[in-house]
Amino acid sequence: MSDRITFTLDGRSVEAGSDETIWQVARREGTEIPHLCWKDAAGYRADGNCRACMVEIEGERVLAASCIRKPAEGMTVRTASERASAARRMVMELLVADQPAREDAHDRASPFWHWAQAQDVTTSRFPADGAPAPDVSHPAMAVNLDACIHCNLCVRACREVQVNDVIGMAWRGPEEKIVFDFDDPMGASTCVACGECVQACPTGALMPKTLVDEAGRGAREADEEVQSVCPYCGVGCQITYKLRDNEIAWVEGAGGPSNENRLCVKGRFGFDYVSSPERLTVPLVRREGAPKGMNIDPGNPWTHFREASWEEALDLAASGLGRLRETRGNRALAGFGSAKCSNEEAYLFQKLVRTAFDNNNVDHCTRLCHASSVAALMETIGSGAVTAPFNAVSESDVIIVIGANPTENHPVAATYFKQAAKRGAQLIVMDPRGQALKRHATHMLQFKPGGDVALLNSIMHVIVEEGLHDEQYIQAHTDGFERMRTHLSRFAPEEMEAVTGIAPDVVRAVARAYAKANAAIVFWGMGVSQHVHGTDNARCLISLALMCGQVGRKGTGLHPLRGQNNVQGASDAGLIPMVFPDYAAVGVEANRAKLEALWDHRLDPEPGLTVVEIVDAIHDGVIRGMYIMGENPAMSDPDASHARAALARLDHLVVQDIFLTETAMFADVVLPASAWPEKEGTVTNTNRQVQMGRKALPLPGEARADWWIVQEMARRLGLGWDYSGPADVFAEMAKAMPSLDNITWERLARENAVTYPCTAPDRPGEAIVFGDRFPNETGLGKFVPAEIVPPDEQPDEDYPFILTTGRQLEHWHTGAMTRRATSLDALEPGPTAGLNPRDIRRFGIVPGDTVRLTTRRGEIELEARADGAVPEGVVFVPFAYVEAAANLLTNPKLDPFGKIPEFKFCAVRVEPAATHAAAE
Repeated sequence: MSDRITFTLDGRSVEAGSDETIWQVARREGTEIPHLCWKDAAGYRADGNCRACMVEIEGERVLAASCIRKPAEGMTVRTASERASAARRMVMELLVADQPAREDAHDRASPFWHWAQAQDVTTSRFPADGAPAPDVSHPAMAVNLDACIHCNLCVRACREVQVNDVIGMAWRGPEEKIVFDFDDPMGASTCVACGECVQACPTGALMPKTLVDEAGRGAREADEEVQSVCPYCGVGCQITYKLRDNEIAWVEGAGGPSNENRLCVKGRFGFDYVSSPERLTVPLVRREGAPKGMNIDPGNPWTHFREASWEEALDLAASGLGRLRETRGNRALAGFGSAKCSNEEAYLFQKLVRTAFDNNNVDHCTRLCHASSVAALMETIGSGAVTAPFNAVSESDVIIVIGANPTENHPVAATYFKQAAKRGAQLIVMDPRGQALKRHATHMLQFKPGGDVALLNSIMHVIVEEGLHDEQYIQAHTDGFERMRTHLSRFAPEEMEAVTGIAPDVVRAVARAYAKANAAIVFWGMGVSQHVHGTDNARCLISLALMCGQVGRKGTGLHPLRGQNNVQGASDAGLIPMVFPDYAAVGVEANRAKLEALWDHRLDPEPGLTVVEIVDAIHDGVIRGMYIMGENPAMSDPDASHARAALARLDHLVVQDIFLTETAMFADVVLPASAWPEKEGTVTNTNRQVQMGRKALPLPGEARADWWIVQEMARRLGLGWDYSGPADVFAEMAKAMPSLDNITWERLARENAVTYPCTAPDRPGEAIVFGDRFPNETGLGKFVPAEIVPPDEQPDEDYPFILTTGRQLEHWHTGAMTRRATSLDALEPGPTAGLNPRDIRRFGIVPGDTVRLTTRRGEIELEARADGAVPEGVVFVPFAYVEAAANLLTNPKLDPFGKIPEFKFCAVRVEPAATHAAAE
């Protein structure tokens, strides 16, 4: 039976699908019907309350709202009859009555004024109701409810799309209005500044502050639009830059596969860093005798640096590295690339290190976020990427989120988790800290810090003990289960409760829910990976999925949520010391032979050093020179004092960046690079979606594109490179990387995004992988038992608290970009130490007082913040603030497999700063 129906629209016979409305069919057929209360974007439902889209249906007494009315077989619809048109004009005139005049409008280019003008309604004969006073309390958004028409789009945006539940309707009759929480000012409410309401508002009642003047007048008018990708987290939201006078005026979400028009506060309001007065716009060379250190004002670097021409700066940068290579040997050099750059730039950078430095000493931020996850995934299933996208939760019955805080670190991904929970999926959150997802969770397992392996083993114990594992799947697709069964016998929930702090009945309920689910998926973050037992944590999660057959089907999978916008792509492209592009081991002769033929250069068979190992090698005098592109180890490395001392010891340091970062302050030569809106190139998000980033802005001053700078460095180091642009580089990448099969630059320019693996040039990529076999020699998933390995440093009498670190919603990575974004910095202007309110009272202080945190490596002072999500005896510190750098405190002890530091756990002393000063 066909699901298509035929009806008459304005005298023409047309077809409609069973899920289409009259309005949608009319638009598809080229007929415009006014509309205000519905947004034709994923996640929005039609409401039918503004009555601006009324149409006449033959035989029916009343007009119908076309946005919610579906056509029926044989129906006759007239969209432009006199009756329908008059009704729509009357609706518009009633709405215009309460609006500011168009010349005083908050958005004179709004959809509201577009439709009013289209119907020749610019004034009203009806009296106006009073309106609430303007609300300018929020740093990023202006609220002017005199333009509000109560269409409820902002309510649906907040409650149903972003699922933040901040905006609602209050009062009745002429007093009715939009409110934030309990009628709080927007800036004082629980609003997370995703801006979905601003993008949805059809009148200008909610506007980006950058678009309105002090009187609230403005317009969303752009000279040009450029579609690209967000420069922040690994979600990979597609965005549209709205350009005015050759600057970014505002940003909107685009209909990309990972965000479907949604954005978070960083993606929407964190763009003006590109025009910061602290942008590097000219090459810098260190002044003779100027000391290396972080006592430099980024806005006034001339105390330690002088301007140089590109020729001089590149010659000095390359000759210094080349001289060390000749006098100290190829092992004396190393490079850090960046996941903030494009795939093409990452590929070129690792190629330069391997062919100009003649070693594999190249790494990037994956070493500090998900190296242990990749190590475990490669070991067990043969692939370091996710097996399913986060959007797969739409078909999941059970969702596990462990060691991740998506509402702050991956906010758009979190919208899908929250929507799934509203739909009825069981959401199980496991983390030592509480978080906003707890409100949507079926179970919140707030286990003891360091108890994750014990908890996961106890869950698997229950599954095996109760016979809930998938024996058929295990026999057909896995290896090593009997060894795992024996191992798990020692991890009964009752025995593990002292380690995990989780009651046995809760563990059993969670185990049963996951094992019995038709489709279950697991997400994890750096709370899992950043431990000395991070690889073991990931091994447990993989084993959990394998024993229940929760891989390779819709709604199932394993997904480490990637932190930076291109950490997946940079890893794929080879910014890893022990593997070439596409994770080809450097020690395998066939892998080297393939690239040696492509690159016409002999390659080193020895794995290189990782980020932290490179720092130690500098202190040991082994590494004497470095080239750093877009990374900031002076802030991101553990035991940052040790890392900074290493940077100061280098004989020659070249830094390529957009700001004089803390790392650049140690450089001998600083090369001004391109910010993301100034780039053209591809990135790969956490979903394995390769996406096209497009240039929206010209480069400032004498800054240059990163790929160009790397090529110029390569030429001066003896390599005959001759790429004309990123497209050339991508073409070579496709020859080196089978993962890019059937994905071309031209296809990405046309389609914006393609998921890998992709089996044909005219087919979409495979979002769900490993349904039949895993990409290793046997095709089988491997069970790897994990013993309990405690954190390296336990609290004691001198250091009785546990320090854990992480990100905040408003800030990202080391803060180089977000702290120079006006709205983001206004929302979170300084460092804080999150403490349980009971601990704050115990210290005899109040929130806002200064506390001193001390570990065996350093100390910082910052304000105390009451945070009920932080357990007693724990302190949480975000790592984006140089004035109180969390990584001055963190433990550099490494996971033995992933070589990742233990950022999430070390012993710390917490004390009121005033008390400490008095004692001195």
